[in-house]
This record gives sequence, C-alpha cells and structure tokens, in this order.
Amino acid sequence: MMKKFINSPETVTDELLTGLGLANKDILDVEGHLVISKDLANADRVTVVTYGGSGHEPAQAGFVGKGMLDIQAVGDIFAAPSGQLVFEAMQKADKGHGVLLLTLNYAGDQLAGKQAMKLAKKAGMNVRQVITGEEIQYDPDGEDNRRGLAGAVALYHVAAAAAAAGKNLDEVADIAQRYADNMASVTVKVTDATHPQNGMSFGDLQDTDLMEIGAGQHGEGGGVRVPMQSAKETVATIAEPLMKKIGLKSGDKAFAMINGCGATTMMEMLVLYKDTVEYLKEKGIEVVGNMVGEILTVQEAGGFQMNLAKWDDEIEALWNTSAHTPSFFKE
Repeated sequence: MMKKFINSPETVTDELLTGLGLANKDILDVEGHLVISKDLANADRVTVVTYGGSGHEPAQAGFVGKGMLDIQAVGDIFAAPSGQLVFEAMQKADKGHGVLLLTLNYAGDQLAGKQAMKLAKKAGMNVRQVITGEEIQYDPDGEDNRRGLAGAVALYHVAAAAAAAGKNLDEVADIAQRYADNMASVTVKVTDATHPQNGMSFGDLQDTDLMEIGAGQHGEGGGVRVPMQSAKETVATIAEPLMKKIGLKSGDKAFAMINGCGATTMMEMLVLYKDTVEYLKEKGIEVVGNMVGEILTVQEAGGFQMNLAKWDDEIEALWNTSAHTPSFFKE
C-alpha cells in the first residue's frame, strides 16, 4: 500500500510547484509549469535553461536561482514537458546574449529538446544545447544507456558561473560540454520507489538482501545485483570504474558527489562521502569540490548515486562562486 501525503494524483505536480513558489518567494517565481529565477529580471548575460519531469525533488526546480538555473520547464511525474513548453522557457530566458539548453539523456527529454531547439532556431534565437549522459556501463554484458544522472546539477552551477563572468554563449556551452565529458556516475540501489500517481513499485529489491549497481532510476533495470556491502566496500567497488571512465589519476583534482536517492539517510551519505575522499586520497587524487545530500531523488528509493568529475583550475574557480537557490547555497 502506497503511503504518501498527497491530495490527488492528478494535481500533485501543480501542487508541489505551488508549494515551491510559496516557500521560496525571495528566490523564484512559478508561472504554470515554468520555474523562473528572480535573478533573471536584471540579467545581462547568457542564460541557462533546463527541463524534466517532476518526482525527483529537489531536482531540478530546487536549483533555480542566482548562480544556477534561470528557468526550468517542469513535466508531470517522471515525464518530460512538451517541446513547446521548453521553447517558451528559452524565449522567456533570452536576454539577447544567447540561451544554453541543458538536457538529461532520456528518450522523452531528447525528443522535447530536439523540438525546442528546432523552434528556437526557426525563431532566429541564438541557442546551444549540451546533453549530459554520464552514467557508466557497470555491467559489461548490459546496455550502455548513458543516462543523465545527478552530475548535471553540479554542471548547472559551473555553466551559470561562466555566464555570470561574461563569457559568450559558445564559451559557456564549451565549458559545459567539457564538464559533461569529464564526469561519470553510477547508481547503487537497495530498495525501489513507488510511483506517486498509481502506487506501482519499480521493482522487488526490498524483498531481497541484495543491492543493485548500475540500476535505472525508474526501474529500467540494467544493473548487477550483488550481496549488500559495507560503505567502504561499496565505494571501492564503484569508484574504480568511475575513475577509469574519466581517466582520473594521481595528481588530479576531483569533484565528488554522493546523491541520496530518497530514502537513504544523511548519516549513510556522510559515511559514503568520507570513504570516497579517503579512497581517492589513497590514489593520489584531491577532492576540491563536493555535493552531499538529496539532489536528484526518485521518491522513496533507497540507495545513492556517486558522481566523480575531473576538474581543472578553470572549473574549480567557477565552482567557487556564489549561488542562492532553494537547494544549493554557496557564498
């Protein structure tokens, strides 16, 4: 039996967006299914737009605000918004310096992005698109899905910082692409979520004593089920292939993210982060940036995503700039 504090499955997205607006009046405005940063009003720079389904809170709307996203177009639960709505978000964001559209690599998102970019170019807008799909293929016999995971959220801040520094659209997009090309993520799941609109469970992991590495966020499968491991063992198991994917080696600077999937406690996430920093230090790699907490969730799924990124001096400097959003604050 599903136990969620909602009123109606049909109105849950509208209601959560209304609540987001009421809770963050100093940071953003909500207009229908567009979440708009108040910082956009006086922006004289490249602007950053993204889009995606609801149900993953705080992502992505929780990262709308100064120093991150200018607008998010929000779809229904786990569903991309229409290409038309994404185009409208791009139009509203355009301040004459160009618009960067950030897209997670999922079929629905790709379709909406393609439609929006076509409409934008037809309208004569200056636009670039960067697609993130940093998921590694953990199972050598599985599919290489390259899904877009929580790593995109760190990219939001880096791209926005580049825009705030006065870089032009091509420069901002190239920095975002470089970031996307130098990060890798994987999901470790221990229990499955239920869909808040129909109560359907995404799997049967909760009935086992196993964890699944490389699992899809929405029950897509494709992962490898193994016996539960300690935090330290799990970190060692997944950090190595992530490092290999991006060529992270001794002497490099890194960013490390531990993203809780929805039911994992902060206690667990902090232990995982400690073990990640220590593991990388043993390999001669310094962690110079991080995010730890619930960033991109899937309802009450138990587990976490680890994201590692290889940073250079420019990326580190962009990261160390201010941001003020409902779910990410940096002085």
